[in-house]
Formats: sequence, structure tokens, C-alpha cells
Amino acid sequence: MASLKAALSKPFAKYVAKRIKKWSSKPVETQQNVFQNLIAQAKQTAFGKDHNFSAIATYEDFQANVPIRDYEELKPYVERVVSGEEDVLWKGKPIYFAKTSGTTSGAKYIPITKESMPTHVEAARNAILMYIYETGHSKFVDGKMIFLQGSPILEEKNGIKLGRLSGIVAHYVPKYLQKNRMPSLETNCIDDWETKVEAIVDETINEDMSIISGIPSWVQMYFEKLIEKSGKNVGDLFKNFNLFIFGGVNYEPYRAKFENLIGRKVDSIELYPASEGFFAFQDKQNERGMLLQLNSGIFYEFVEAEHFFEDNPKRITIGEVKLNVNYVMIISTTAGLWAYNIGDTVEFTSLKPYRVIVSGRIKHFISAFGEHVIGKEVEQALKEATANTSISVNEFTVAPQINPEEGLPYHEWLIEFENEPENLQDFIIALEQSLQQQNSYYLDLIEGKVLRPLKITKIVTNGFQTYMKSIGKLGGQNKIPRLSNDRKIADMMYQLNLAK
Repeated sequence: MASLKAALSKPFAKYVAKRIKKWSSKPVETQQNVFQNLIAQAKQTAFGKDHNFSAIATYEDFQANVPIRDYEELKPYVERVVSGEEDVLWKGKPIYFAKTSGTTSGAKYIPITKESMPTHVEAARNAILMYIYETGHSKFVDGKMIFLQGSPILEEKNGIKLGRLSGIVAHYVPKYLQKNRMPSLETNCIDDWETKVEAIVDETINEDMSIISGIPSWVQMYFEKLIEKSGKNVGDLFKNFNLFIFGGVNYEPYRAKFENLIGRKVDSIELYPASEGFFAFQDKQNERGMLLQLNSGIFYEFVEAEHFFEDNPKRITIGEVKLNVNYVMIISTTAGLWAYNIGDTVEFTSLKPYRVIVSGRIKHFISAFGEHVIGKEVEQALKEATANTSISVNEFTVAPQINPEEGLPYHEWLIEFENEPENLQDFIIALEQSLQQQNSYYLDLIEGKVLRPLKITKIVTNGFQTYMKSIGKLGGQNKIPRLSNDRKIADMMYQLNLAK
């Protein structure tokens, strides 16, 4: 029998669904209100004064006064905030800095304010409530839940708390979920990722787990250790485990592997959280894409990815986007980020309501020869090549080989197989065909004999984990880039003798 908590969650879910429908059915108006509120609140900040906010009345005014910036370009303002100055990017001081490891700029300090913090918590809660509203399933709220996340221990810098986003959010788990939540605070505070996973396995192996949440690559490690210790697959070990919540990477390359580890299908909810804001969550089980959060204090702009590096690329708002176009997403937020490029590319899968998928990173692409292959394309190629086969892949990345010892240049796929193809050549042909169909530039280069078809290099078991450990990025919020425009990762894999 369902508890009072499970019973009460249904009317609450209905109430939240109604509120979401209200703003998602008026997207342009909702975004206009967010825009005007942001400008009004930041007029007296240093950034607002420097960028003429008092004269900004329209979106066109905003475009004329506020250029697109990435973290490096916003850094002079962020450093003033970090040093303790008030009213710089947003009124007052932030309550937190989410510390992220930037690939080029060392540590990044992303401000989180008292206005922006609740939107992170609400979106995560609403994702679960929309699932309850759609499916009617609520019994899982009585089981144990695990959120694989960073350490909740926060440092302090000039009176502002500092930590990983997942560690900050850990302090906001609602009271009614506290006693169901795992792991214990003590375990959550363990810094070394492998030690932490071992401790989480010990704590959870005999519990009734109903929700498991985290980045797929971390959860995979947790599942493998559970199986190793118990001799059972995860679905048999946790009979009431029926909901997997994930974010951070595309789940598709992991799906077959996960179903194998669990031993059955489970429902899943995809989230799109980042230190800079909680942008979207999956609101429907059978619809592709995640509902873009247009009412969370974030004003969105979009630039077509293929024009992004031009001198003055066209910036558009939500009312002008089209389906299936690869856009760089630009945000302005109640945390004081202005026309900020977070580095992600998205595609719209629906315009009523607005749903997106994350198609890749604007920095993570291969265009060594003008082909501009993106993350979504290599993931799609892998999905198509493994469909209806027994092949499963643990992890992979793709790099250009510009100066091969002989023959034409090519794309090198470094793949750690869980279950290898019986015929590697057939698998390569399937990957190659899918990539050529998706990307006409790549096809032209193959046909024009500028490139030859891709090559596969097998990576030893747990090779990617070894690589991440070697660069000090195992666990945490760290993910393997699906592809790079250079050979840094590929060369390192060879140096560590992980390529066979």
C-alpha cells in the first residue's frame, strides 16, 4: 500500500503540471517577461552601467549593447565578484560559487545567487513530479534514492561558499526525502572517486533502492561493482528500482549496456543541469527531447553553430528557432551571466512546447579538414551501427589523424568495447555510412579523396577510467569528450599503452 507521501505527490504533481503548461504555452511572452525583469534588476550593477542597461528597452537594444562572451571574456567581472566586491554582475553578492574545471581556463567560478538557486532545485523536483503526473507511478517515493554526486563539503572565499554544483544542491534536498536519501553524508564527503563508489556499494547493496541518479559513466561504475560484489544483476538486486535519472551526457551510447547491467528496462528521465543554470528536463516519457525552462530566470538566445565563428553572427530568440538546426545556446540569468556562451550546442525536437536535445559542445568537434563533424553525429553513427547487434560499447572518443605514416588522413575512433563486433570491417562500414549520410561535408571529403574512411583502435578494458585517473579527473563532473579537433586524448591513450 502506498504511503501518505506517495498519495500526496499526485495532487501536487497535477498542480505543478498545470503551472508548467501555463508558461510553456506562452513561450515568447514568458521569455519577454524574463528579459525585462533581468534588465530592470541589474541596471545599477557595474555590468549594467558599463553596458547601458538604463537605455535598454528592447531585445535589439540588448544585442547592440551586450556582446556574446564566454567565461574568459567575462572573467574580469567574475574576478571582482570573487574578490568580494558587491553589485558587479548582479545585485549584492552571490551566495555560492559553483567551481568547475574549465578545459582551457583552469578553474571557473560560476556565481549562484539567491534568485538563481531555487530554479536549480525546482527544476529537478518538477522533473520527478511531471513523471508522476504522466505515469501515475508514485510508489517509488517510499523507496531509497541515490544521487551520485560531488562532495557536499564547501569551502569559503571572501564570505561566499564554494563547491561543485552537485555538492551545493545536496544541501537543498527537501526534508521529506532526507530519510530516503543515500549515501550517508560521511560517504558523500569522500573525495577519492573509487573509494567513494566502494563505500556507496557497501551502504546500498542491502537496501530497497527505487531511484538511482547520476552521470551514466559514474552509475555504470557503481552498477559493475554491485554486480561484482553480489553476483546478481542490478534489477534482481533492487526489485523496486524502476526509475533512472541522468544528465550530463547523451544516454543512447550507454542504453544497451545499462539494460544488460540491470537485466530489464527501467523508465528514465533526462535532465540538463549545469552550474550556469538548470536548462531543461524530460517532461514526457515518449517524446524526444527535454522541455526548455523558459520561466526560470534565464533568457535564451541562439546562434546557428555553423555561423558561430563568423564576425557578427545572427542572434535570435525563442520565437525564431527552427527544428533540427544545430544552435549554440547563449544565456542571460539571475546569477548575472550576460549573453554568455556556455559552450553547448542544442537542437529543437519540438516547438510546441519547446523541447531540446544537447547535440554537443561548440569546442568539441572535428573540422581538421572542414568537415565539422559534431558529437551528435558520432553518437548517432554508433547507435545505428550497433542497433540489432550484440555489440556494446563502454566508452569512446574520436580524433583526427592528420599525418598518418602512410595513405590519406582519417578519423580515428578509439573504442572500449564491452562486446566486440564479430566482423570489425562490417562495423566500420556501418559507422562510415551513417556518418556520410549525416554530414555532407564529410562525404565530400571522402569522395574527393581528401580523407579515407575511419579507422578503429580498440582500447583496453577500463582504459578510459585509467586515462581519466591519469589526468586527475576520475568521477566528479568530468566526462570524456566524444570528439576533439586535436590528438591530445588519443596520443595520451597510446602513451599509457591503453590502445591495442
